[in-house]
Amino acid sequence: MSLASLLTNQQQRLDSLISLLSSEQNLLTQGDIDGDALSQVALDKQSLLAELERIETLRRNVQERLGYAQGANGARAAAHDAGCHTAWESLLEKSERASRMNELTGQMLSVRMKHNQAMLDYIRQIAEKTLYKPDGRNSAQPGRINASA
Repeated sequence: MSLASLLTNQQQRLDSLISLLSSEQNLLTQGDIDGDALSQVALDKQSLLAELERIETLRRNVQERLGYAQGANGARAAAHDAGCHTAWESLLEKSERASRMNELTGQMLSVRMKHNQAMLDYIRQIAEKTLYKPDGRNSAQPGRINASA
């Protein structure tokens, strides 16, 4: 597989990943989160990331076979010499965008989890301040009338 086709393949996968991240962010901004949809997005992301890793390994192997150094400088030189420098730069931009989106998604999940924990803590606090004793009687009896007068 040529370097140009590998770069194109990676770009297509990154476009799909960016789309999934956008969907995930949209799901996280809804009041009622669709857990099934969010789980499906997570599974799709996991599969896509595995495919991206596989293609990246192939790209690195091609780069090495062509005699270029490992790392970003070798990748840039290989792409330049193969006439696909623009594809390489586009791949880098998309990778950075996906990384930023993934970081934002992580922050959104963290905020959502903190909110959920605060709600659970509040519910526990209310449950501990029950109005009834274990025998089912009301512990507070405000407004009781003294009829012995």
